[in-house]
Amino acid sequence: MSQPLFALVDVNNFYVSCERVFAPKLEKVPMVVLSNNDGCAVARSAEVKALGVKMGAPWFQIKDLAKIHGIQAYSSNYTLYADMSQRVVDILKQFTSQLEVYSIDESFLRIDTVLQHHASPTALGLGIKERIKDWTGLPVCVGMGSSKTLAKFANHLAKKYSQWQGVCDLNTLSKSELHQWMSEVEVGEVWGIGHKLAKRLQVMGVKTVWDLVQVSPQAMRLHFGVVMERLCYELRGVSCLELEEVAPPKQQIIASRSFGKLVTSFEDLSESIATHTSRAAEKLRLQNSVAGAITIFIQTNRFMSREPQYAQSIVLPLVTPTDDTLVLITAAMKGLEKIFKGGFRYKKAGVVLNLIADKPNLQPSLFDDPKSRGQSAHLMKAIDEINTKFGQSILKPAATGTKKSWEMRSGNRSPNSTTHWNQLPIAY
Repeated sequence: MSQPLFALVDVNNFYVSCERVFAPKLEKVPMVVLSNNDGCAVARSAEVKALGVKMGAPWFQIKDLAKIHGIQAYSSNYTLYADMSQRVVDILKQFTSQLEVYSIDESFLRIDTVLQHHASPTALGLGIKERIKDWTGLPVCVGMGSSKTLAKFANHLAKKYSQWQGVCDLNTLSKSELHQWMSEVEVGEVWGIGHKLAKRLQVMGVKTVWDLVQVSPQAMRLHFGVVMERLCYELRGVSCLELEEVAPPKQQIIASRSFGKLVTSFEDLSESIATHTSRAAEKLRLQNSVAGAITIFIQTNRFMSREPQYAQSIVLPLVTPTDDTLVLITAAMKGLEKIFKGGFRYKKAGVVLNLIADKPNLQPSLFDDPKSRGQSAHLMKAIDEINTKFGQSILKPAATGTKKSWEMRSGNRSPNSTTHWNQLPIAY
């Protein structure tokens, strides 16, 4: 059996890169993508990073800097980003079927089984990089190593150091070269080691990746647990973490948003709750699951201490677990009626689907109506197929409303250029 070889493919500055694909004028322009309600910077171009803007910086704090340097701010467009992410994944599946979608902009690949079709791992990495750029317009970096943690480290080198040209295979390095690179990278860059853990390691004298390689994995387990022990072995080239080729179904699905403006009326709250329930139900059906309970919550703005405060939630068990949007919305409305109080200005509302179970293994209730259940399944399937084909929310329950004055602020959101017919880019 051949030694495993993993590749990590990561899209550079993903949200920013997605925006640039459909607005080439933004290339080399300093820009940020803002969080919900245009609050904080959740993505920064390389030009903005060079100006010292930190991830999560509030937009109101960097507005003056933006005026000086011409920083462009875009509202987040998650529909576009999700579709572009799926396009990248579809391309990666053409290279290997052994793939784990780790996040919206990162995927791990097991590539040792497909190397016979390529001159070298580096040639394969370059092929992946070029095809994704040609077919989607997105720039990626590829890191390769004998474990997932080493692949992640290699990706860091490929992204940060231009001599790699976006593709780094650690197996091409001698031991002394690899150790030198590890000694130049801080331990906080290791996959799975956050800011707080890095501080604890530094107190112990473990300041670089190479320092972590040299310590005993068993000793690290005593201090930090089995996950740290595995990371130590992974950095030594011993693969301990397998690909998760099939993502496990979520055991809880949350849908919520802060409002673009404070809300006082029951009608606005009910529209938002219905909208969130509809979105959560779509996610539920996508993973072929049903929910046995739904939680509704509403809350005022706790940071506005001079205003009356109110926050409440309620859990509603369902008679029969379901994935039917209409049934879930009916339950959600009953819950909202029980917890709503007038006289408050609400900042946020949302729903949580609980007691999630695998739909194929669901035991029908004694009082279930098979005919009604079948009609519900056909209706939900038809709605999902139409929305997939023609665009999100082309068909939606009337309870979700039409005006939606409560929706979050998105003053500069780009068009949904890949998922809505009426927002397709126009070539002149």
